[in-house]
Amino acid sequence: MAYIRVIPCLDMNKGRVVKGINFVNLRDVGDPAEMAAAYEAAGADELVFLDITATYEKRPTRIDVAQRTREACSLPFAVGGGMRNESDIRDVLEAGADKVSLGSAAVRSPQLIRSASNLFGPARLVIAIDARKTPGAAGDKWEVVIRGGRDRTGLDVVEWARKAESLGCGEILLTSMDRDGKKDGYDLALTKAVVDAVSIPVTASGGAGKAEHFVEAVLEAGVDAVLAASVFHFGELSINEVKRAMKAAGIEVRL
Repeated sequence: MAYIRVIPCLDMNKGRVVKGINFVNLRDVGDPAEMAAAYEAAGADELVFLDITATYEKRPTRIDVAQRTREACSLPFAVGGGMRNESDIRDVLEAGADKVSLGSAAVRSPQLIRSASNLFGPARLVIAIDARKTPGAAGDKWEVVIRGGRDRTGLDVVEWARKAESLGCGEILLTSMDRDGKKDGYDLALTKAVVDAVSIPVTASGGAGKAEHFVEAVLEAGVDAVLAASVFHFGELSINEVKRAMKAAGIEVRL
């Protein structure tokens, strides 16, 4: 049985790790390379760095952060934000990242998924899907939003996840923008809908506040990895606490 991965997410702005709610009211948390080394020592399985203002500000992601992080730790990590083409992706991978995460760029140009997958391999390509509940929809429906949730796209989340897989991505990072930063649990209905729709790994993101929330995402939604930010950054939960809760629930984790 594969191990379930526990992944701290480091949202970045101007080269610093920040945290807010729905990507606003940002608070400075620390230096990304220093935090990466600390999370490696704490037992994290992977890391995700998201340059949350790169796309909005129309600039490339911070290559120096990837370089410094690779120097500071040996954990696998993904970088997202600001990549618009194959050249941008290559720069981030060559700087030391193991994977790239594409969100807005993939929505605007879906064929970038296919070309990046062909060039760099599916295992190095994560598609980040930010989701919001579709207003007024009958039943459970979610819409893809981009630019940190600023822009609606009209795309159905489940359909987009299927298309991203068909174009060659190796993994999906699914964030509930309705739950992000609120600590009342992952959106299990959303997450399960995407997990059931694809055969590639899915990481749950957005809303974790207690160790039980991580357990629920695995047992009730079937995810392959769980991601959180503020509960780890501010010491409300440790990686070890989360993994021990998961282990007690019969979930295979690396302790």
